[in-house]
Amino acid sequence: AGILKIIIASKKLFKSSMSKQGLQHSAKVASGVSYEESLVVTQLKPSIYERIEDDGLIQLSRLFYDRVFNDKEASWFLNIFSSSTKQEAVENQYRFFVQTFGGPDLYTQKKGKYTRLAGRHANYNIGTKAAKRWVEHMEAAIDEHSLLKDDEEAKEHMKKYFAYTAHYIVAAMEFMRKDQLSGGTQIDAGRVW
Repeated sequence: AGILKIIIASKKLFKSSMSKQGLQHSAKVASGVSYEESLVVTQLKPSIYERIEDDGLIQLSRLFYDRVFNDKEASWFLNIFSSSTKQEAVENQYRFFVQTFGGPDLYTQKKGKYTRLAGRHANYNIGTKAAKRWVEHMEAAIDEHSLLKDDEEAKEHMKKYFAYTAHYIVAAMEFMRKDQLSGGTQIDAGRVW
């Protein structure tokens, strides 16, 4: 019984002070993609931004949010996005895509210096179920995208990036402190998706 108490206490201590490497491990276990694999897309030559340009990235965001806002099978999922309009969501995501995939720093220009995704999403009690649904919609948007249709390299690495990132956000949410919020000032503890 004494050993069991020590094991439980050490797990609680580890859980309350997860390192970046621990978060990366959790994201890898949940997504099947390592941190290093997720970054390949940001190092492609030519970059995603150069391949599909502004119009292609806005198209990707629109395809994704068309799927989200028309998701009749999981209305709970749409509720996650209820704090913004579809157009606002498309615009924010487009800016993030441009900056992440090799273009100018449009996201930082709008959101400011602190653009950590986990902090931006801390107001939403997002769980694994929501991350999986998000990834399903994003993968479908990538597959549907006219400019990515024949670019298997880009599609493969974008899907890995998005799967890893969605699950990293979920892992990080558990350890988010109030001083790390960059998307708002309160965590919505009443909803878990």
